[in-house]
Amino acid sequence: MSAAPEAAEGTESAKGGGGKKKLVLLAVPLVLAGVGAGLWFTGILPPLLGMGPPPPAADAGAAAAEAAPRPPAFFDMPEIVTNLNASGRRPVFVKLRSKLEITRAEDSAQITAAMPRLLDLFQTYLRETRPEELRGSAGTHRLREELIARANIALSPPPGSTQPAPRVTDVLFVEILVQ
Repeated sequence: MSAAPEAAEGTESAKGGGGKKKLVLLAVPLVLAGVGAGLWFTGILPPLLGMGPPPPAADAGAAAAEAAPRPPAFFDMPEIVTNLNASGRRPVFVKLRSKLEITRAEDSAQITAAMPRLLDLFQTYLRETRPEELRGSAGTHRLREELIARANIALSPPPGSTQPAPRVTDVLFVEILVQ
């Protein structure tokens, strides 16, 4: 009887060892595939295989340094105080101080020249806005997006002009007061 339990233990240990071998045989290719995918997506593998663009030369490095993005410039907008589209007898006003983030500092002169159109578009939008629409971060985000779109419209050059248009990338709020 003692031989039977020992034989059973021997077969169980043989089965356990085979399971570990199968696990190793499945895990190794998966790990290698993961490492290969990581190298591929980071861009290390294509140059090693001779695929993709050639590595940049020293001249390309100097050109890339010259074409590096410049830091953005900021343009102070005048303070805007206007009434909102409020229901009821009591008027609701908004006071807005903001800055425009522009791509080039040289565009400040063009923005100053277009200031009447810019202020008109901002005030027209604000006068149609209800006070509830300005509440919370979602309201501020919507206001920012609308003002960016209107600023880029106001700063677009006249038809037939070859002059590049100034581009507003963001509107930064210094003060928003709804009263």
